[in-house]
Amino acid sequence: MKRIAVLVACTLVCGAILAVNAAPRRLHLFLLSGQSNMAGLNPDWSFTPTLTNAFAGDEVIVVKVAYNGEPIRKWYNKWAPPNGPAPADNGHIYRELLTKTTAVLAGKPRPDSVTFVWMQGEADAHQGLGTVYEASLRGLRDQLSTDLKRADLNWVIGRISDFDMSNAKYPHWTMVRDIQVRVAASTPHTTWVDTDDLNGPQNALHYTHQGYVDLGQCFAAKAITLITGSQTKP
Repeated sequence: MKRIAVLVACTLVCGAILAVNAAPRRLHLFLLSGQSNMAGLNPDWSFTPTLTNAFAGDEVIVVKVAYNGEPIRKWYNKWAPPNGPAPADNGHIYRELLTKTTAVLAGKPRPDSVTFVWMQGEADAHQGLGTVYEASLRGLRDQLSTDLKRADLNWVIGRISDFDMSNAKYPHWTMVRDIQVRVAASTPHTTWVDTDDLNGPQNALHYTHQGYVDLGQCFAAKAITLITGSQTKP
């Protein structure tokens, strides 16, 4: 009788192990893009480790394309200035991001989740282009969602820091900050990250090394809550 009970227990345990092993491995794609404060973020410091720990057993792919000092028009194809014709080189960084993403996904199944992490806005604030930033930001999200065929695209926006709250050096600094929060609050599957404590005691334009480590961790945490559905707003 005891032997039968042991056999039954072993059968149940083996069945449970097979069920776990048979569970499909999920694929999570993260696209990181923006200007200098995204360029300064090394995903390996904290962003990727946080995600791989949260999604243990799943595949995590991180694609990053970032360049210093670039305005949003280098991503948004339909960007237009407040006055005058649109520049000819709109969207060229975006196309690089899309090309790189297509290459890493070659031969892989459709991702179970796609999260776009955006850290940009300083250049547009500096150039006084805040009046067209909101339309551009919304347009960029829709552009990526359409190109990737993801109506469920998750989006994490890094709000630019408290570097120039007086708008003395960058005339549209606070305008861009406000736009980023407003867009995050009114867009499905979207949240934002507060970077005000990441740029050191002098409120520098760029973040400290620890600031970038913390930023990666914050981005990952916000992405995880969007993917798991436990939180959709900051």
